[in-house]
Amino acid sequence: MKLIYIVYPILLVVLFWGAKFFKPREFNEEAFSLRQMKVIQGFVALLIMFHHLGQKTSASWIDKKYYIGGLDMFVEIGFVLVTFFTFCSGYGLYKSFKSKPDYLNKRFILKRIFPVVALGYIVAWLYLPCRYLLGEKFDWKQFFYYLTEIKLCNPNGWYVFIIAIFYLCFFLAFKFIRNEKIALLAVFIFTVAYQLFCTTINHNEWWITGEWWFNSIHLFVVGIFFAMFEDRIVPHIKKYYIVYLIIGIALVLGGHKFWQYARSAFSYYGENWKAPDTVFRRRITLAGDIWFSSAVTFLSFLLSMKIRVGNRFLDFMGKITLEFYLIHGLFVELFCFAFVGQLKSLYYIKNQLLFVAVVFVLGIIGAYLLSMLTKKLKSIGGKERQPKAAVKDLSEGA
Repeated sequence: MKLIYIVYPILLVVLFWGAKFFKPREFNEEAFSLRQMKVIQGFVALLIMFHHLGQKTSASWIDKKYYIGGLDMFVEIGFVLVTFFTFCSGYGLYKSFKSKPDYLNKRFILKRIFPVVALGYIVAWLYLPCRYLLGEKFDWKQFFYYLTEIKLCNPNGWYVFIIAIFYLCFFLAFKFIRNEKIALLAVFIFTVAYQLFCTTINHNEWWITGEWWFNSIHLFVVGIFFAMFEDRIVPHIKKYYIVYLIIGIALVLGGHKFWQYARSAFSYYGENWKAPDTVFRRRITLAGDIWFSSAVTFLSFLLSMKIRVGNRFLDFMGKITLEFYLIHGLFVELFCFAFVGQLKSLYYIKNQLLFVAVVFVLGIIGAYLLSMLTKKLKSIGGKERQPKAAVKDLSEGA
């Protein structure tokens, strides 16, 4: 048996160490608290690390001489994991909007959007000297593209730009539309329009280079919707919990089958064989992604209503989620078989378990250092006024 399989029981221990399981008639009243959802995001950030490690060791498309296997289940589920972040971002923004006085003032962009984007650029600029020192040749034009992120220097940096766009969408909708339901509708329309527009773009032909730019953002507006009607939704779910649990499981199983079918029968990559209905194919595939990722997120939060997770390590991860997400990829690239898929890496770690350990340790160290910088960036927006009540602000998660 491959040693790498030890990571699966380790992940279960990490998730459930210190967890509390509730009796049939009891519920976790902290299921949507700041701590619980930060903990979940911290664990998901860890899973995203395995997603990126899996793409470098267990993906079907890499050269057979570099294929190891063992992390296969993580290879294609990155979009599912990111939906947890987008859901929590939408949820947290609305909760902050309702509980913090004058939340959507002129400091919103400086305090909420600027730190995320600035951190994305800082990590991207760490990739720049690595690209150069490892042998990439680029002229001043290419240097400018990398410096400005017109062309992503950090392949994983796309998330900060998407979430910044949707933060801005939330800001404009809820600041200038008094009716909150109409504002919610405006965010929904923008989300649908964004996804439909993105399906018209071929891979690597524009700034939006692939489906990962748009196949997980739909949960942002769902997070807002849930936060808006949480007081009605949660009691209803508690009343019919078993029914919703069965529905959730059925949706995940059905969604998984349709997701696999859509990706194989339709695909996002119709341009590769000049399919005349490429856009239609992408939209069917997107529908599969939306169904499956939404179902997994729904079922996960259903389970969190009966299981309270949390321990010191996950609390720590919850505080450095964005930083860990952004920086760990640099170490994946430095120690895999090729840096950003085209250059000789700094050192190829062939032992898969050692590869995982090195990326994890350096990722934690790098994320912690970046988190100190994040605090400085957030201070630029000034101090916030005290909230009306305890707030579940998850908008900075990842």
